[in-house]
Amino acid sequence: MTVPEVPAPSFSAPPQTVKCHGMLFDMDGTIIDSTEAVIKNWQRIGSEIGVDPEVILATSHGRRSIDVLKIYEPKLANWEYISEKESRIPKEFGADAVEIPGSRTLLEKLEQHSIPWCIVTSGTRPLVTGWLDVLKLAHPKNLVVAEDVENGKPDPACYEIGGKKLGLPHGDPSIIVFEDAPAGVRSGKAAGFTVVALNTTHSLDQLREAGADYIVRDMRSVVLKAWDKTSEEAQIQILDALV
Repeated sequence: MTVPEVPAPSFSAPPQTVKCHGMLFDMDGTIIDSTEAVIKNWQRIGSEIGVDPEVILATSHGRRSIDVLKIYEPKLANWEYISEKESRIPKEFGADAVEIPGSRTLLEKLEQHSIPWCIVTSGTRPLVTGWLDVLKLAHPKNLVVAEDVENGKPDPACYEIGGKKLGLPHGDPSIIVFEDAPAGVRSGKAAGFTVVALNTTHSLDQLREAGADYIVRDMRSVVLKAWDKTSEEAQIQILDALV
């Protein structure tokens, strides 16, 4: 029996312009790719607690370490332990991380025009600031980190807090979320925002099922076209999205 060929995904949608007043970015898989460093960190922790790292890694991406440890070693599910472990990752495994293509350019343009943006991540504050320093990436004025919420993604609380931290003057602001993980996509959608998903760490089916409004390969498909200082509204062009 001949197996029908599955057509290759087509990232060829015509350019689309989306207007917004502010932007919220996940960190790992969206701004940077620290997969190898994260794997090494969980391998070390797995060895310490006697759990196969592959079992941990199968469910850990996009989730807070505290939520993962609640499953595998509850006595270590505390911020003192997690912050200490995560603060060491950029220092010890800095060479294993790279920026997601296009992320540096976009963030620098947002800073140049003073466009409101914020990082909303499942990582701890020491981990996020460590990576931004090591890779010399723009620092946002605000962060929402793992320690700031009671429940991690897909709960919408982190993105709701992120939206408020932008300090937008509009009654009903338009906000774009950039994510790579299904849990994060669901979080952004549940918060009521437009979500652009990057096909950097998860399958297209997973991102579709999570409800992403747009799916792109990486940040090179996200271009700042204009910033209106009067209305404080940005025009973002999305190129080569998934059809």
